[in-house]
Amino acid sequence: MKNTAYAFSSAIVLFAFWLLLSGYFEPFLIVAGAGSALGVVLLARRMDVVDAEGYPLRLGWRVLLYWPWLFKEIAKSAWGVARIIVAPRLPISPTLVRVQPTQKSAVGVVTYANSITLTPGTISVEVARGEILVHALTRESAAGLLEGEMDRRVTRFEGLS
Repeated sequence: MKNTAYAFSSAIVLFAFWLLLSGYFEPFLIVAGAGSALGVVLLARRMDVVDAEGYPLRLGWRVLLYWPWLFKEIAKSAWGVARIIVAPRLPISPTLVRVQPTQKSAVGVVTYANSITLTPGTISVEVARGEILVHALTRESAAGLLEGEMDRRVTRFEGLS
């Protein structure tokens, strides 16, 4: 029964995403989009990949709080990296740091590692043994990561703390 809820909500999300991207609201195209979303979900159910990890329903509303903050951080970091690139002396200080994620699920740790990578100037190199190895373009960006604001926000986003 639970997989049915995941399948239904996945179909709705896929169809809404299709509508958003297509921008066409003609009857034939709406039916084609709904059929495509349903076909993808039926195929995913047959492959047995429709589950809580593939589409974590519990994270749905938290996206509205986390994504705007992440987009703001991405923009701030992009501006910082752009300033470094145009600086005559290219003031970089590449650094490798290990961060200890406080997330309790695989989805939470992956969200944290991906959020690090999405932020310009940092990239998650390895996730292993309860830590994430991160390459930072500058010591300042590494120090900002070690402060733990992103980790706290992802843990709150995860909702299992």
